[in-house]
Amino acid sequence: MTSPAPSSRPPRAELHVHLEGTLEPDLAFELAARNGVELPYPDPESLRAAYDFADLPAFLDLYTANMAVLRTEADFADLTRAYLVRAARAGVRHAEISFDPQAHLVRDVPLEAVVGGITGVLERAEADHGISTLLIAAFHRDKPVADALDVLERLLAMDAPVVGIGLDNAEIGYPPGLFADLYARAETAGLRRTAHAGEEGPAANVRDALDLLHAERIDHGIAVVQDPALVARVAAGQVPFTVCPVSNVRLRAVPSLAEHPLPDMIAAGMLVSVNSDDPPYFGAYVDDVDDAVTAAFDLSRDQRAALAAASFEGSFLPRDRVAAYLADVEAWRTAGA
Repeated sequence: MTSPAPSSRPPRAELHVHLEGTLEPDLAFELAARNGVELPYPDPESLRAAYDFADLPAFLDLYTANMAVLRTEADFADLTRAYLVRAARAGVRHAEISFDPQAHLVRDVPLEAVVGGITGVLERAEADHGISTLLIAAFHRDKPVADALDVLERLLAMDAPVVGIGLDNAEIGYPPGLFADLYARAETAGLRRTAHAGEEGPAANVRDALDLLHAERIDHGIAVVQDPALVARVAAGQVPFTVCPVSNVRLRAVPSLAEHPLPDMIAAGMLVSVNSDDPPYFGAYVDDVDDAVTAAFDLSRDQRAALAAASFEGSFLPRDRVAAYLADVEAWRTAGA
């Protein structure tokens, strides 16, 4: 997609982006050559052509295979830097970036290399790219909770600069309640809590993420519209939902963008932001997603500003930083009046 200049869209936060999911094919081949890893495709364009997924599990298979190129602290630094450069072009002012420590530990990549490579770049993200950042450790719901607890304890012991935890990967067959102990430990440690729920699973998973995990934010959550009482609850409580409309279409969670429940969620008064999820895999960074939903739903400048404001309001930032960013969104909104 061709994106207009950043001034044509509001400043925004991106709250739902997986760092490993920002791996562009060109960088994947560069890192493969650096680390002596052979990818099952002859060139970046062949790899990109494989990004046509039947469902979430099919995507996760390729996503996991591509991570084989990430081996060293420098690899994670390069990956992080590349995302920030592209996010800045998209008008992102704040990013809450998830990473998957378990996916690297199982490949014998040291946790210190993963965290060190990412945070070494994030420490300079605001100075170098104009983007404030927070880091979230996401855990795989298709792996044992004991494994997740062990990794969390390792992160806490090394005083990793992680603001919170998340829960991702295949949802079907892995309800939120399985991870109640993990989330209780994170809450005790003072970490913020978000969780994928209601992406390919039912609305009940959204409710359980709130009630059993004490999640403060829901990633995806589009199945919530199946339960009007739950919609009323999350709207009244202004629970943030990080929706990824293009991702949902590409992974067949919804048939088309026109049929996405985003307008219904907004109309119900929910606190909803739009995000990219895994941008190169779905052919859309957050500015592309903004363009797509603006066109699909004929959003006004006020509506686009409201979505951007919701992205900051749903963040884990201190309230004074949120207020400053909201003032920037309002300036953008009134500039078009």
